[in-house]
Amino acid sequence: MQRKYRVLWVDDEIDLLRSHIIFLSERGYEVTPASNGEDAVALLRRGRYDIVLLDEMMAGRDGLSTLEGIREVDPYIPVVMVTKVEAEELMEEAFSRQIDDFLTKPVNPSQVLSACKRLLEGRQIREGRLGREYFEEARRIEAKLSGHMGWKDWIEVHVQLSEWDLEVSASQDQGLRQMHRDQRRACNVAFGKYVEVHYPKWFKGVDPPPLSVDVVSEFLVPPLLSGRKVFFVVVDCLRLDQWLALEPLVGEHFSVARNYYYSILPTATPYSRNAIFSGLFPSELARRYPDIWGRGEDDEHSRNRYEAQLLEAQLKAMGIKLRKGLRYFKISEARNGERLLARLESLKHFQLVVVVVNFLDILAHGRMESGILREITPDEDAFRSLVVSWFRHSTLFALLRNLSRMGVTVVLTTDHGSILASRSALVHGDRRTSTSLRYKYGNSLNADPRQTVIVRDPEEFGLPKLTPATNFLLAKEDYYFVYPTQFHEYQKLYRDSFQHGGISLEEMILPVVTLTPR
Repeated sequence: MQRKYRVLWVDDEIDLLRSHIIFLSERGYEVTPASNGEDAVALLRRGRYDIVLLDEMMAGRDGLSTLEGIREVDPYIPVVMVTKVEAEELMEEAFSRQIDDFLTKPVNPSQVLSACKRLLEGRQIREGRLGREYFEEARRIEAKLSGHMGWKDWIEVHVQLSEWDLEVSASQDQGLRQMHRDQRRACNVAFGKYVEVHYPKWFKGVDPPPLSVDVVSEFLVPPLLSGRKVFFVVVDCLRLDQWLALEPLVGEHFSVARNYYYSILPTATPYSRNAIFSGLFPSELARRYPDIWGRGEDDEHSRNRYEAQLLEAQLKAMGIKLRKGLRYFKISEARNGERLLARLESLKHFQLVVVVVNFLDILAHGRMESGILREITPDEDAFRSLVVSWFRHSTLFALLRNLSRMGVTVVLTTDHGSILASRSALVHGDRRTSTSLRYKYGNSLNADPRQTVIVRDPEEFGLPKLTPATNFLLAKEDYYFVYPTQFHEYQKLYRDSFQHGGISLEEMILPVVTLTPR
């Protein structure tokens, strides 16, 4: 049976509201009348009520004074103020004392019912609507998956899933949350098969989507050619759902034009970010700049130290001449950001300033090593909430606010996303195999093809072939690689950690936004 809500209605002319009380009673509400503030507070002390309807102007103890007494008894009970005037000062005073809603006299019964429903049944109503809408959307996505899917269709699906990430995370319906997780997994199964077939074709130029190598030419060059001063901001390891959670904060300061692109493979910094700055696939980069590619293991301290030079070379090849060159900054901790903020005034004379923000990647790796971080971010919803909290107080957000005031255009993107890796996949290789968890390269590597894309010929995927026996493994879905030796130890260590480098919607389909100051 539906719960019967108890309403305390406080008004010194309560007898004139009898028809309203009957109207609420007929719709399942139990209404207790009180003709003055003293009686209302006394009733609250003796019994439990779900909501208070409170007249603002009453003889004796007025509405605001009664509100103080109500909050002393029950700080959290919803209170609707009913007033004859719409004075702004009164509303501000009432809201500062935690009034939940306002109604202006004369009120009609439907207005009162609507306020009660919104405050008492709003979550239940929203969750019911959410469940129905999600079920309909899930059926549409399933229908798409059963037909022919192109790269634009996969972008559309990922955007829909990412928008639902935010909606479903606010729901208390565990069944709905599980249904969403299952649908994401089903989509990633199909997406892995799609990428395995089509990625080599994209490398050959057959109907490719915008890829990492196209980000500069498609999204950064147009505002430069229009003569605008531009900050190019690359936030390492930013997922689409995380950006969607941040976008309302940024939207207070900028008009946001959001587009999408696909990260190249592997979806890891040495490959994907170098591809953005150079405009080259890894195999092309290795041939053209062999010294850069041969400087060590896959980390940004070796292969990603030349991003500014690579971007300058790419722009020069496109005929883009920057009068004073470009300025490049990397923010991996707050002090770097503070130094950049201090230099903003001197940077306004440069047409292009590049900022790489590494914190999210550091946070994802830090979570793997910290029991406390794992405890407070047990899933993707909680981690996204932590990302929003960081951003609110970050030097990155301070930078964006300052750039908006300065009238500077910002092109903001990321090099790859991440996925919560929850299933282990056995990999067979020798001790010289690379150490990453979502991709591997080495000599004659092997793994289960149901869990992995096995790249026998790296050049078909635009990847460097270091030796005649070199091949790559790219993890599909939410798998991560472990070796047969010490299997259980590594499985326990890396399960449910955020990883990147493989093939998933979360890692590959990424936002690139142009921010124009309001």
